[in-house]
Amino acid sequence: MNRQLTAVIRRKGDGFVAPCPELDIASQGETVETARDNLRVALDLFFECVPQPKLRNDSATTYS
Repeated sequence: MNRQLTAVIRRKGDGFVAPCPELDIASQGETVETARDNLRVALDLFFECVPQPKLRNDSATTYS
């Protein structure tokens, strides 16, 4: 499943921080690319741990 989320990458000290404001998850790296890639890894791990929505018979989404 593809998700579109926001990354706000900023310089901090000698590196970069990359928070995702929608999920309050962040990562960092020495370059913009490394910070972005590290954030992707953190988000992938997050979505592996979060229960996936289940569809009921009436097509309403619920979470368990």
